[in-house]
Amino acid sequence: MKVKACAKINLMLDILGKRDNGYHDLYMLMQSVSLCDEVEVTKAGTITVRCSDSRIPTDKSNIAYKAAKAFFDATGIDGGAAISIQKNIPSQAGLAGGSADGAAVITALDALYGTDLHYYELCDIGAKVGADVPFCIVGKTRICRGIGDKMELIRPIEDCFIVIVKPHKDVSTAEAYAEYDKIGWRRKPDQKGIVRAIKFSDLKETARLCENVFEQFIEVGERPAIKAVMREHGALGSCMSGSGPSIFGIFETEEQAQAAFDELKKDFDETYLCTPTYYGCKIIEE
Repeated sequence: MKVKACAKINLMLDILGKRDNGYHDLYMLMQSVSLCDEVEVTKAGTITVRCSDSRIPTDKSNIAYKAAKAFFDATGIDGGAAISIQKNIPSQAGLAGGSADGAAVITALDALYGTDLHYYELCDIGAKVGADVPFCIVGKTRICRGIGDKMELIRPIEDCFIVIVKPHKDVSTAEAYAEYDKIGWRRKPDQKGIVRAIKFSDLKETARLCENVFEQFIEVGERPAIKAVMREHGALGSCMSGSGPSIFGIFETEEQAQAAFDELKKDFDETYLCTPTYYGCKIIEE
């Protein structure tokens, strides 16, 4: 079973507070995009993982491995899976690349073993693996609350073109939240405004209101230059995704997006041109 596993971007990310258990309550507006990994899953006696990117561990710490184990634990099936991942989504980029792979494994195993689980059952399994996995299973345009596990489907974002750039400097998610906890101040994004803009199919206003509170206290030195190039080529708005460091720009036309992509690709190898998708995982070969 071969599955497309889509990346996500955060059209909006706000931190509402910190729980007693150390997790943070979030308000996120998530969008799946056509930048994707391809994950192939075959029935096997044990769980094994192979990956095209040698930098990614393939032992029990891999989220795809954890997803397979969570699936078998939840269903009571005594089975295994040989998992092969073709990586296209950059790692440690704020694009949920690992979570997308875990979501693809759960989706594939459901089909391979004929369990025919409802999507909310698949998402429940995914939530045991990682906060972004449920969204990566279903995708589309959704408001995500809590730690990201409480999802509300809204009207899809208008058709557009998205350029994503991963700067050369990585950002640690744990360190990003620690910085938020230390600083404790932030400007609040316009949650209602951006949702209203999407509901009224106003792409320009949607892009203008994209905001990520991490940008207020996480320094990514190349971010201003990346955003400047995007603006020069007509980006309606640009924003950091997740805890970073990836920056995305939203463009109305493919020509504008291609021009921005071409210029940014000269300096940043991990530059991508994609579009919104209306799924998180998609079986492409059985």
